[in-house]
Amino acid sequence: MINVLSVTYDVLNWALYLYMVAIAVYILMTWFPGALDSKLGQLLGRIVEPFLNLFRFIPPLFGLDFSPILAFLVLSFVQEGLQRLFWALIGAML
Repeated sequence: MINVLSVTYDVLNWALYLYMVAIAVYILMTWFPGALDSKLGQLLGRIVEPFLNLFRFIPPLFGLDFSPILAFLVLSFVQEGLQRLFWALIGAML
């Protein structure tokens, strides 16, 4: 049972990490004209934009969008919560 839990934790943690990387790549692509019009830019936009739109309640300040920072913060909290839950479940099984 612990092995299944460990594998599940690893997969979820890896998925969250990859999603954070996707957000970072998408943000970097916004700095280059036309990069978001590429196939990769369109794919990342479909994956990342719905999540980033949740944090666009703060208007951009001086042309800077702070939604990615909030998104990274939330994903970091989710990763931390997942880790704490994993170790609590492991402790309860032992």
